[in-house]
Amino acid sequence: MPALVAFETLTDLYQNLIKKYENSDKTAFAYKPSPKSEYKPVTWDTVREDVTAVASYLIDQGVEKGDRVAILSENRYEWAVVDLAIQITGAINVALYSTLPSNQCEYILQDSEAKIFFVSTGIQLKKAMEVFENCPSLKTVVAFDEPKVKDHMKEDFVKLFDTVCATGLKAETRHHETLKKRINSVQPEDVTTLIYTSGTTGKPKGAMLTHRNIVSNVKAAHDAIYIDEKDRCLSFLPLCHSFERTGGYYAMIAGGAEIFYAESVDTVAKNMTEAHPTIVVSVPRLFEKIYNMVNKNVQEGSAIQQAIFSWALGVGEKYWNGKRGLVSLQKAVADKLVFDKLKARTGGRIRFFVSGGAALPAEIGTFFMSAGLNILEGYGLTETSPVMTCNRYGDEEMGTVGKVVNGVTVGIQRLSDNKIIARVSGEDYPTEITCEAGEILNRGPNTMKGYWKNEEATREMIDEEGWLHTGDVGQFVNGRLKITDRIKHMIVNAGGKNIYPGPIEDLFKTSQWIDQLVVVGEKKSFMAALIVPDFESLEKYAKQNDIKYQNNEELISNASVQNLYSKEIRNFSKELASHEKIRDFRLIANEFTVETGELTPTLKVKRRVIEEKYAGLINDIFVNDQA
Repeated sequence: MPALVAFETLTDLYQNLIKKYENSDKTAFAYKPSPKSEYKPVTWDTVREDVTAVASYLIDQGVEKGDRVAILSENRYEWAVVDLAIQITGAINVALYSTLPSNQCEYILQDSEAKIFFVSTGIQLKKAMEVFENCPSLKTVVAFDEPKVKDHMKEDFVKLFDTVCATGLKAETRHHETLKKRINSVQPEDVTTLIYTSGTTGKPKGAMLTHRNIVSNVKAAHDAIYIDEKDRCLSFLPLCHSFERTGGYYAMIAGGAEIFYAESVDTVAKNMTEAHPTIVVSVPRLFEKIYNMVNKNVQEGSAIQQAIFSWALGVGEKYWNGKRGLVSLQKAVADKLVFDKLKARTGGRIRFFVSGGAALPAEIGTFFMSAGLNILEGYGLTETSPVMTCNRYGDEEMGTVGKVVNGVTVGIQRLSDNKIIARVSGEDYPTEITCEAGEILNRGPNTMKGYWKNEEATREMIDEEGWLHTGDVGQFVNGRLKITDRIKHMIVNAGGKNIYPGPIEDLFKTSQWIDQLVVVGEKKSFMAALIVPDFESLEKYAKQNDIKYQNNEELISNASVQNLYSKEIRNFSKELASHEKIRDFRLIANEFTVETGELTPTLKVKRRVIEEKYAGLINDIFVNDQA
């Protein structure tokens, strides 16, 4: 379905939306003022007032077209207001992950030469104050929340957001003509944002995305997925990442959907029941947690309850695969007995989920589809704005990331000789093309302009023919893209066999006893794994088996627990090829998290960090390996 309004830039999108909804009560965004309060809607008229005030303030502070303005904040209404103000002044949004430590914030602020720095909470303000003196281009820090530490407000460079809005409101008349000229000056080829990579290897690089990059991707998303004014999206993935920015923000408002902000990533389950979204954009981690929660409840139920659940899943899968007739009647019963309860936990109105950022295990995807909760999995990179492919509603195929979107061409380059063996464009369908695996390439209007002040890195990423090299391995299967893993994640064992850990790890994610798992074994004669147990399940096991322990370290060292995981590993490894089987493992007492450095802000595993942090455990596994 086309977007509600015509637009060639994000500035156009905003301007045409506020015209369309002028003097209406149409909700644009909603947020919770406090944990116990209800969601408070914000109309487009209010958005216009707030955005104009902030834009006038930016102009008043000397922000010119092309200047950088930084935001360090969790998802919230003010984030959108500042972003839209940046768009209409022709400036560039430099978005920072709220989980970044102050030294990484300092690097990005210095590299981008940001003039104004918007921050959310007292925690983020503290980071800004620590780095301010080392960022010569930075003039002002604006805090969304009033800090609890009042001394912070004594600094001349710190302003409160409410004060900034009031200042901008007074300056509106004075800057009216300037703002009008700025709005008219924004062009599709102008850079709209710098999105810095998470920096798992080396220093972060700022991907320059233009208005054309993002606008083309928003339009492609609307060609593939139906979004309209009756939809409501729950936003919780970081807005500084291109997946949420394009899919959960710009694409939503372009369709007239409302955006409700979750209080935090930790409150998503609760907020779904309060916001009643029709669309949720997420990474696989959310679906894995829901899947494992449901499985735990089933395992704790009676034999009859387990049998009913198994029957309902079977009926749901048949229905999803197109069988009707008697199956339709059975599906109605299955919904009433099983699936309606699960749907209620998601707010009761979900039309579909969108999954991206990492591979969704096929078994977990099939589970949701069988339950009548459609998941549309897609694929892309920050550098591709980000969507390259996606599954369409009613045409989902688990285990694939769907078909190429309109305007984009995806190529497969053979690893052995760098020959491009397949090219598929979004307009090529229907196509049944199948090819061998190779590196996935992208070409199209969604390809970034390059890396900010880093021509060498740009040349490494985008070749002379305009192909962007993703670093991912995949293949086309009947016209749909199937992802294997990252090239750099490939493990070469002692026998010279290439092993991709991603598919192996996805297999184990369906275990009720395993929360997280990382495969290791570079240049070794066998594969092994570092495992973070599902401690909720494990604690129940310990109680049932009268296992005494003081902490997680004692629990995972227990001989009975070790035996439990040995059996689980052997059972799952039966599905793997001989050289892929997990032959040994070590249990880890602490979860991999963003805060402790093992995960990126989009919850991808940082393998190098984990291998360095747990080098002792890995060496212990392979101490007698003669490879």
